[in-house]
Amino acid sequence: MARTISIGRQDFEKIRINNNFYIDKTDLIRQWWEAEDDVTLITRPRRFGKTLNMSMLEQFFSIEYAGRGDLFEGLRVWQEEKYRRLQGTYPVIALSFAKVKEVSYLAARKKICRIIADLYRQFEYLEDSEKLTPKEKELYRAVSADMEDHVAEESLNALSCLLTRHYGKRAIILLDEYDTPMQEAYVSGYWEELVTFTRGLFNATFKTNPYMERALMTGITRVSRESMFSDLNNLKVVTTTSESYSDCFGFTEREVFAALEEYGLSDQKAQVKDWYDGFTFGSKKDIYNPWSILCFLDEKRVGAYWANTSSNRLVSKLLREGSADLKVTFEELLAGGELEMEIDEQIVYNQLSTKKNAIWSLLLASGYLRVLDTTFVERTGRTYYRLVLTNKEVLIMFENMVRDWFAQNDYYNDFIKALLLGDVAAMNTYMNRVTREMFSYFDTGRNPYSEPERFYHGFVLGLMTELSDRYIVTSNRESGFGRYDVMLEPRNTAQDDAVILEFKVRSEGEKELSDTVSEALRQIEDKDYQAALVSRGVPEDRIRKYGFAFCGKEVLIGTVGV
Repeated sequence: MARTISIGRQDFEKIRINNNFYIDKTDLIRQWWEAEDDVTLITRPRRFGKTLNMSMLEQFFSIEYAGRGDLFEGLRVWQEEKYRRLQGTYPVIALSFAKVKEVSYLAARKKICRIIADLYRQFEYLEDSEKLTPKEKELYRAVSADMEDHVAEESLNALSCLLTRHYGKRAIILLDEYDTPMQEAYVSGYWEELVTFTRGLFNATFKTNPYMERALMTGITRVSRESMFSDLNNLKVVTTTSESYSDCFGFTEREVFAALEEYGLSDQKAQVKDWYDGFTFGSKKDIYNPWSILCFLDEKRVGAYWANTSSNRLVSKLLREGSADLKVTFEELLAGGELEMEIDEQIVYNQLSTKKNAIWSLLLASGYLRVLDTTFVERTGRTYYRLVLTNKEVLIMFENMVRDWFAQNDYYNDFIKALLLGDVAAMNTYMNRVTREMFSYFDTGRNPYSEPERFYHGFVLGLMTELSDRYIVTSNRESGFGRYDVMLEPRNTAQDDAVILEFKVRSEGEKELSDTVSEALRQIEDKDYQAALVSRGVPEDRIRKYGFAFCGKEVLIGTVGV
């Protein structure tokens, strides 16, 4: 009989006691323990089993779970005698920053302090310990949600000390989702304040802490050493491109196919692979997202399960407000293309909007891109990555993200309808209303109208997602004697006309927007942008051509003969 699927359960004990579906990842315990690194940071995308693995580690090592070998019987780690003796023998400090998603620094700081204060309450018995001095007990009582910075920064170090004094053994520290507050701080605009606070906390906890046996942190991103870990030179960093722990997070294809057989779904292997395969950790390929697989086993149908649960606010903001070049690259990825560039896996949050490749590093760390292969250039010491969107589920997630950009703008939908009908007057009416409401949404700079390319390439992304069932939408591709801005090639030429769009900003020599429209239309003709369509069998009389002229928030659209 197939085991019960438990959606969202992240407590290792509950899963084992209730015989819920579980894929054995306990070899992580052996790998981590034998590595003997002081502080380990493992980055993996959301919903890849980080929290469950941290629960497993806590319940394996913690004195609070001494004698609970029943939780591990039959699993890989229990096969070796030395690990059976190791279970339940260390004081463990386990906490998570997963819920620190506040909109202000003061609220985030208080949330972190409250998490630490709640952690202290788990060890209230220390106040009665005969091995602690009255002064140490006084320090214990000083920890609260309203504690001062210096108390908060030293709090985990102090708790390690108290546990070591009580048990005569140094503490293991487990911190889950360490970087969630960082992402929220960047999006909400209090990065510098929070990073100053957390740098002090991490330094005292992981660097200057003689009471720590060893520590493990998990997160999505590798926050740069300069930002967060400048004083932490004892840190072992394991990213998605590292070989270490490559099969400890996520499901391998062998594990997924065995699960499909357990639940009588063997005939769905090809579809499941198409939707959910594609993640790569180190050289380990064919890794699947656990959340998506669990939901599929439960629902017995495919869907964008992982994408619908992940927090995409930061990624959406960076793509939406990014440069025209960034949006063009993103268009190519959505169209099934690939990207090749140097990747710096250290995420410098306060440079995400300015550093050229930072967004792609973030997308790789977050699981939205996968590595096809790498090229190491020995002369420069640089490694270049060839990247594509991870799988079908990720593609659908991004298409939905772009739709959300325009979802609240009814004029955008009206413009799409007018474009399909070829109604130029209506196109002008609605496009001007769209730009009036949405220009600043695509560029948060002081003068958003100085770079209309940011808007109209966001607009092109909208066309790609809204019209993908009827058109192949491409931009900035060669055709004839130049590069057109946007081309809509109908999937059914008997039903729809092809469309070419050329965008231009009014230059100083053009008095009227109509002059700019004429120049855009002339460029379409002179450079024979229709050549690519004609070569694929589209009749010339079924190709519509539009020139878009921009001046600030004002737009004029014209076509041949209008």
